[in-house]
Amino acid sequence: MSGPKKRKVDCECRVFNKEWTTKYFFTEVRSKAVCLICHETVAVLKEHNLSRNFSTKHVNYANNLSTQERSATAQRLAAGLQAQQNTFIRQTAIQETTTKASYLLAFKLAKTSKPFSEGEFLKECMVETADILCPESKNKFEKISLSRRTVTRRIELIDEDLASKLNKKVESFTFYSSALDESNDIKDTAQLLIFIRGINDSFEITEEFLAMESLKGKTRGEDLYDSVSAVMERHKLPWRALANVTTDGSPNLTGRNVGLLKRIQDRVKEDNPVQEVIFLHCIIHQEALSESVLQLNHVVKPVHRQFIKFLEETDADHQDLLYHSNVRWLSLGKVCQRVWELKQEIISFLELLEKGDDFPELSDTDWLCDLAFAVDILTHMNELNMKLQGKDQFVHEMYTNVRAFKTKLVLFSKQMSNKSFTHFPTLATLKDAPQHVKEYTKSLDDLQGEFCRRFSDFGKIDKSLHLVSCPFTQDPETAPQELQLELIDLQCDTVLKEKFNSLKLDEFYASLSTDKFPNIRKMAQRMLVLFGSTYVCEQTFSVMNTNKAPHRSQLSDEHLRSVLRIATTKLTPDFDALAKKGDQNSS
Repeated sequence: MSGPKKRKVDCECRVFNKEWTTKYFFTEVRSKAVCLICHETVAVLKEHNLSRNFSTKHVNYANNLSTQERSATAQRLAAGLQAQQNTFIRQTAIQETTTKASYLLAFKLAKTSKPFSEGEFLKECMVETADILCPESKNKFEKISLSRRTVTRRIELIDEDLASKLNKKVESFTFYSSALDESNDIKDTAQLLIFIRGINDSFEITEEFLAMESLKGKTRGEDLYDSVSAVMERHKLPWRALANVTTDGSPNLTGRNVGLLKRIQDRVKEDNPVQEVIFLHCIIHQEALSESVLQLNHVVKPVHRQFIKFLEETDADHQDLLYHSNVRWLSLGKVCQRVWELKQEIISFLELLEKGDDFPELSDTDWLCDLAFAVDILTHMNELNMKLQGKDQFVHEMYTNVRAFKTKLVLFSKQMSNKSFTHFPTLATLKDAPQHVKEYTKSLDDLQGEFCRRFSDFGKIDKSLHLVSCPFTQDPETAPQELQLELIDLQCDTVLKEKFNSLKLDEFYASLSTDKFPNIRKMAQRMLVLFGSTYVCEQTFSVMNTNKAPHRSQLSDEHLRSVLRIATTKLTPDFDALAKKGDQNSS
């Protein structure tokens, strides 16, 4: 037998009777009866409950009043309660609004790498501006909390919110890649930056800062692996879904036997024996390293030396001057260009100071030819470098630019050997240029050979990249066996061919049927999620150096990590939800 049915108040259709206001001094607030005298609440709208409350607590209240006076008193009390409610709601709304503004401004400070203490200056500016433009709203600006302690806490909570959003996205990743790079901060502490790029089944790509790990001890491959592994576990990233790791190529990262990458591959194999992680050496870094075969030191060093000397003589701060290095040599292309353009002015200036012997190379015709050649070839390489920079680039697009440059080098070499300077306009202005054709042709051949050697890791995946970027021109017979039949179905579908020509690549693959093209979709996800460079890491190291500069060297690693996440994120914090948490631990 079934037990007795429970009474459900919600089903009894009880409503507040307006007569109860005068009779028992009650009013309705949010479907509950509230006593106008003592403000106690009665949850169930039943006359007996209201009557009992009045007779036991306020039986003598308004005994001497007439019916009309009793009604007027009840209405006055009800109006007073409503006013209190409105004031409370309004104050709560104002508090949440000012708290939201505080979070938003703290986010802006971190986004632009400003010191936390600048919040107080920012508030002072807003209050004074409000006093001029809208004095009636000045008090609202005064209520915005932007003390250093408050800004610090806001940034911590924003960081937690962004990390939570990223973790939710991670749950849907079918594949993901990592970009790793290591550099020392102002205190000479090694910091490992980790970025993640994930793709879900809808081909939505997420590229975000994952972690900054401080390596205060040794930085061997096993130490780096322990740090990376801890980050993976913390964010619940499955090893089996790791498609690619891209680094700057340093030995402790790439060692074949004990390096980080070897340990990562072994760990992935434990979860997925058939999964081969694609390891890439940053495409921009390799392009920069290829310059060494040009042997331009005899050109670069005098130019660099003169710039340093000029800065010293003019008492300029040259500490931030970008020194020549294997990786950052490209900036010297612009310096060489500027020296070439101003060479006559430089000679006149040095003669005026009676220091003409300080830069004898400017009188050496052979050296000037080498400088002109350097200006032209570095200009071409700078153009390539600019194409490779930037976030959210697909690897096939980056590698296409590299392959095009290798073909250009072949053309340059042939034209140079025929004494044609079509694409070397600076060199073409010198009458002595033809005398150096043989050595410049060799330099171009050496550079082309170095490009072929250095980009071998990208060459290994070139066929897969081409298949994904140009599926309708791929010969099915040369494709992997599991893709051949799907590729034929794809190429014979005229509707899909039209889609391919009109949609972005990721949108096209997202439109393909999961049932009909499972393997092609999987291949596309693996190729589109790859990191082609560690550009995002290099950019973030610049942010790190701005925030942890000599005058801000006390910034903790935890707060630096929060700033880096905020400064690089494309996600939007939930400011409304954060504001509802109130002013936790702020002043």
